[in-house]
Amino acid sequence: MEKIKGISLTLLGGICWGISGTTAQFLFDNLHVDTQWLTPVRLFYSGVILLIYCFWHYKTAILTPLKPGKDLVVLLIYGIGGVAFSQYLYFLCIALSTAGVGAVLMNVAPIPVLIGSCLVAKRWPYLYEILAIVIGIAGVFLIVTHGNFSDFAVSPAALLAGVGSAMCVAIYNLLGGHLTNKYPVSLVQGWSFLLGGILMFGIFQAWEISYHLNWSLFLGLLVVILIGNIAAFNAFMSGLAIIGPAKGILYGFSEAVAASIIGWLFLGTHFTGWDFLGFALVFLMLVIISLPNLVYTKKIGR
Repeated sequence: MEKIKGISLTLLGGICWGISGTTAQFLFDNLHVDTQWLTPVRLFYSGVILLIYCFWHYKTAILTPLKPGKDLVVLLIYGIGGVAFSQYLYFLCIALSTAGVGAVLMNVAPIPVLIGSCLVAKRWPYLYEILAIVIGIAGVFLIVTHGNFSDFAVSPAALLAGVGSAMCVAIYNLLGGHLTNKYPVSLVQGWSFLLGGILMFGIFQAWEISYHLNWSLFLGLLVVILIGNIAAFNAFMSGLAIIGPAKGILYGFSEAVAASIIGWLFLGTHFTGWDFLGFALVFLMLVIISLPNLVYTKKIGR
């Protein structure tokens, strides 16, 4: 039952991210919201809300993760290098392409997670892991080219942002367990959001950007803050603490599926047959990595 709970939470987190990503695409395309404004606003207010909640429950203990030491260093890397920049690059990729493409590109994160795991364990990858990586890269290539190998259907900037987001996702997946094993998930996320939001405000000087707050913008902000940050990260990281990063990140593929379906239903996003084949290949990659008892478990090398 505990494993089912972990899988359900990571799936829920992915779906929430898919909803948030599609909402962000709506804000970019229809309200012309700048990602350099949306990212710090989303992070900052998510952090404030979560830390208010944490103060209500944990009082002054909410300051514990900020004590000088290893945990603070990990928190800064996790919150800024992982969470904050993954959100900015993800939104940037969406602004330059679509929510579905952004979600899929970010979900190649199992590749750097696998590489990092092999380096930490000082081992060569298994054959099935290499097979999964090759299939995943092929799937992403089909998605960004729409099957036209002579021309990229997605701009190099969008591709770079998507891959960069995947690298940041790998960072917070690999480091998250160190923090959530010691502190409540809501507390870890609260400080990560707040610290990342403050940094992003400073980098992009977001206070100089202003928008007329109408109902569309207000509801869009509620979705990306409450569903896309608070609900998604707390659900996903809680599930991750149960089933581990290697499997948790795989179930996060529900984000790409949710974003694509919602984009198709409400935003008029169109996909070609090559796109669907690419989605299928990336999904196959995730399935292969998630099955540790495959026949191909022989190591390469010694």
